[in-house]
Amino acid sequence: MENGGSGGEEPANWDELYNINLMPSEFFLKFRKELEGFRVGVNLEFYNSPTNEYLAKLVLKPLSPDRRWKFMYEPLHHEVRLFSSKIPVTKFLNLQVGVGHSFQSHATGWKWKLTTCLGGDGVSRIRNKTSLGLCPGVDFRFGWRADYVLPEITGALGTEEPLFNMNSGRLQASLDRVEAIFTQ
Repeated sequence: MENGGSGGEEPANWDELYNINLMPSEFFLKFRKELEGFRVGVNLEFYNSPTNEYLAKLVLKPLSPDRRWKFMYEPLHHEVRLFSSKIPVTKFLNLQVGVGHSFQSHATGWKWKLTTCLGGDGVSRIRNKTSLGLCPGVDFRFGWRADYVLPEITGALGTEEPLFNMNSGRLQASLDRVEAIFTQ
């Protein structure tokens, strides 16, 4: 059992227990135009961690509520990809399948991905996106993450364990992505 300060150990300082990072490691500019039942988009993606990287993507997907696919072209890497929409497997688990071709390496392949908003070990991490509409045609979306251990108070009487023991928990939260979305 972990001692959070009552078993003779010094408690960790508050900076180690609770840390919130508001500097995003990804910044996206997305320009979207709706044309005859389709959304055409240009995504400019900037990554600053762990290395500085830039990606440009052209995206095409249907506007219908039951859209089942998304087409993407990356001109810098000369790659095309076709993705399915996220298919719900359970309430918290989604499956996405894609096929792609690289013109540089002359290779075609497919990928699949299981995702959940409960990333990590499924219990101690939450990943989510929050959208904020600034005005018609301008939206901001924030991708954030929180890793946590809930506080715990335990105790015992008539055993070798302490009468009272408290673990103050931990929180590591970060703002991972900021997206500015311009729709015409």
